Amino acid sequence: MKGITFPAWHGKHYVTLAELIVRLGSFGLDLTWRVELDEIVDPRCVEIERRSAGGGMDTLTLLSLTTPFLQLIDAEARGFAEDRLVVVLTEFDSSSWDVRAVDEGILNQLRHHYPE
Repeated sequence: MKGITFPAWHGKHYVTLAELIVRLGSFGLDLTWRVELDEIVDPRCVEIERRSAGGGMDTLTLLSLTTPFLQLIDAEARGFAEDRLVVVLTEFDSSSWDVRAVDEGILNQLRHHYPE
């Protein structure tokens, strides 16, 4: 897997997990997600952890739990296609995102949206 890192803040705009998942486009639509959270910052985080246990959750469920605006602190979302890990979205201290993916095209698309 290759990766990129970029600031989570673009001016006053925070790049949320939901925004990143949407930016994955059709690549992310059929994935199963498991999310680990170091800090519970919102009641939705408890549900995210519950649904991440075992088999994980589908993309639409994760999107429904992270919108509207949910700012995470130290979180990692791992996306699986069947049983194969294909993307990892790691948020560090609400200040940066690290994205690793098996598809270089996804990274290029994110570089276009987040050139920093």
